[in-house]
Amino acid sequence: MAPPPLHCPRCGSPAEGFEGCRSCASEGIGVNTPPPLVDLTGHHLAAYPGGPWGWPGTLPTTGPPVTLGEGNTPNIRLRRELPGSQPPAGTGELWLKYEGGNPTGSHKDRAMAAGVAAAVAAGAGTVVAASSGNAGAAAAAYAARAGLRCVVFTNEQVPAGLRAQIDALGAERVVHRGSSAERNAAMAQSVAERGWYPLTSYSSPSSGGNPYANEGYKSVAYELARDFAGRAIGAVVVPTSRADLLAGIGRGFRELAAAGLVAQVPRLVAAEPARSAPFTAALRCADRADQELTRVTDRPSVAFSLGEERPCWQGLDALWRSRGTAVAVTDDAIMAECRRLAAEGLIMEPSSAVAVAVARGPAVAPGELVVAVGTATGLKGLVG
Repeated sequence: MAPPPLHCPRCGSPAEGFEGCRSCASEGIGVNTPPPLVDLTGHHLAAYPGGPWGWPGTLPTTGPPVTLGEGNTPNIRLRRELPGSQPPAGTGELWLKYEGGNPTGSHKDRAMAAGVAAAVAAGAGTVVAASSGNAGAAAAAYAARAGLRCVVFTNEQVPAGLRAQIDALGAERVVHRGSSAERNAAMAQSVAERGWYPLTSYSSPSSGGNPYANEGYKSVAYELARDFAGRAIGAVVVPTSRADLLAGIGRGFRELAAAGLVAQVPRLVAAEPARSAPFTAALRCADRADQELTRVTDRPSVAFSLGEERPCWQGLDALWRSRGTAVAVTDDAIMAECRRLAAEGLIMEPSSAVAVAVARGPAVAPGELVVAVGTATGLKGLVG
């Protein structure tokens, strides 16, 4: 049985392969090509067991699940005020969806579970990822679970703990000393010439990761809707680079709303480091056509796994549909948030803390229930 077809949501063109929409790319716009949304009619949130595989049929895979028990990550209520102070009047609730609770310590497990299952169904023998760390670790783990060879194209800046995790899981780590664009080009060559199955983004302009894998992120929305049933989530704040997670959460809420399983879809907020913030820059433009063509300088930041020159279109679409926004925060603010989270017992990597830093700011209305997605544990950065 063939997987569902892929189409461009921007121009409607059918797609082949995982390079995104080639027609839109010729205009300088990176657009991923997802499968059709799933009809959740007849499903019940109270009966949803959680995780990407919780509702059979919601992932575009034709074979058995590949799983390590991902999903059902905890929701942790955070303090809105500093210790010893009183919360201001009208203060709402701030929650952390802690994706560091996944098997390899990041949200990438949801995508790699789905992506590796799709690779198995396609008859692949080798999967490949380009990664600054967490995606490579997750790809290595799920490939090992499925008995597939895994190759990870990475760079010299990956923290020692992440390198050790990738190596321990049996992946072949190819260290590329050039730019991310050159690294991705090397991965693209391996896909074209060797037929390796790609799990992450590798095209230029970037369109985002494997669209079948990205469907695993819908389960974040399903879990939030279940766990906060009967309560209105005002906003979900998501660390954003190529917008795979942001768009996946948006798609999950769209499916829930279409089936009448949620009364309202929360606003989505893209959280970015100020040194690399294409979505924040794009939304300063009044015209959507100008937003699509925004380009910024991608400068290194403490949030090492975030950073892009252009906004991937599916992220803009998720923000447009939810009447959301994008907010950039400085490196100093991100590191201050890491320390504040540590004072609450949470070790978060800077790329995760960026969402909490944004959630504490003016983009969130007073009195709202807000969820910040903490994409990964910070423990990996402490090793080495």
